Amino acid sequence: MFYILLAICFALWIIYDQWKSRRILKLSRQLTNKYKAFPIVGHAYLLIGGDTERMSSLAAFGNEATLNGGTTGLWIGRDFNIVVSDATVAEIILKTCLEKSKMMDVLRHVTGNGTIFAPLSFWRPRRKIIAPSFSPRNLRQFVQVFAKQSNCLIERLKPVVGSGTISISKYITTFTMESVCETVLGVDMQEDQKMFMNALEELCCLSIMRICNPLLQIEAIYKLTSTYNTYYKQKHTIWDIVDRIIKSKQKYAKMNDMSQRNSMVGATKEYPKTFLEILMDSSNETSGLTDLELREEVLVLAVAGTDTSAVGASFVLCMLSRHPDIQDKVYKELFEIFGDSDRPVLADDLPKLKYLEAVIKETLRLYPPVPHIVRKVEKDLTLPSGVTLVKKTGVVVSIWAMHRNPKYWGPDAEKFQPNRFLNGRTYHPYAFMPFSNGPRNCLGYQYAMMSMKTVLATLLRNYKFLPKAMSCEADLQTPFTVKCDIMLRDSDGFQLQLETRNKESHM
Repeated sequence: MFYILLAICFALWIIYDQWKSRRILKLSRQLTNKYKAFPIVGHAYLLIGGDTERMSSLAAFGNEATLNGGTTGLWIGRDFNIVVSDATVAEIILKTCLEKSKMMDVLRHVTGNGTIFAPLSFWRPRRKIIAPSFSPRNLRQFVQVFAKQSNCLIERLKPVVGSGTISISKYITTFTMESVCETVLGVDMQEDQKMFMNALEELCCLSIMRICNPLLQIEAIYKLTSTYNTYYKQKHTIWDIVDRIIKSKQKYAKMNDMSQRNSMVGATKEYPKTFLEILMDSSNETSGLTDLELREEVLVLAVAGTDTSAVGASFVLCMLSRHPDIQDKVYKELFEIFGDSDRPVLADDLPKLKYLEAVIKETLRLYPPVPHIVRKVEKDLTLPSGVTLVKKTGVVVSIWAMHRNPKYWGPDAEKFQPNRFLNGRTYHPYAFMPFSNGPRNCLGYQYAMMSMKTVLATLLRNYKFLPKAMSCEADLQTPFTVKCDIMLRDSDGFQLQLETRNKESHM
């Protein structure tokens, strides 16, 4: 009798659940694709596996959206999402749906309510406080930091010149991390740097596993897994490092001992204020950010500032190693501006680097550091196609697919053509958005571009970049195999070779 009652209750629950979800189910039938969705798991079985296989599946859903007019459906567990590769639809969603998808709850376990992942109620007041720190005046001052760290990178690479294939990303990541330490934190973090980066890398891998596995998103279940202790150990490693830095800076701020600050980073009296100091200056007992909020925002700035620029610059160098003709054009532009001098890159030089900027943008088009944006529909939203997105529908804006959509980039959308971004060519403002778009766009976009321009200009004035050893012509024509652990990465580890550049000739 008990089991009969249990079966009846289960059947009634299913009927109620189907009735409650009837509008979502109707929407899902309008956004079909060739991939089978199974009960309970949906399409999540396609996302469980290695980072490379997961990215391949996500790219396939983006391609399905393009083939179906710009949208398709994706079930992750019992949560339905619309995948978007149409710029017009993306614009509507990114301007209207400002709340992050609940998939981002996993990342909030790591960063707290830092601006990038924060719920709307936290995001609005935080953004008002943080936005002024990204003013053009503040950003221009950081170019001297990027230039100094770029020269350190030149020295760091000298022992591996002509030594064969290397992974360039670890060198670029050191550059971006040390730049972030100075511009965001205002400290030399050499002792903790390796620990921080190792913890961050492991957290990214574990977080994407949780995002793509509906069961692991349930905290009670995740506590039973073998990775739970590692996840929380690495999270607290990062928190402890950031908290220690904030406490140290607050101590020096109270002492008003600027000489101590300058000795920490080897700066002059004119050394620009860091993001942390700007945020601390805006905070007091009645306004600004609390210590917890400072940690959340500094953590987001440190993570985003390190990884996005490192991934972007690494992809640029790998692309240039495969396209020597384009690399020569970049060097010609650099030679016209700098000649054969060794002077550092200045803020006034950056706007002159038109062709280098086009190369960066074209690389980011093909390999955007963050290939997907996720949002949540807060109220019913009707698209131009007539399809109505029901409240609580998840949205996955596939930047990867949109950047390769022939509708905006032509039949050669898969080809590397920097000239797309020259000669005043126009495109839909939401067809190209490597750092998101709309009200919740990335505040650090200009910071990342200035950092990449500075380090790439410095590297290309000193070195030639060549494909990895044993590369044949077919290899050079094959797109990079990529993986995604929050950030997009080359599965082979950004491998290339470098040699010293002969500065006597710019041709």
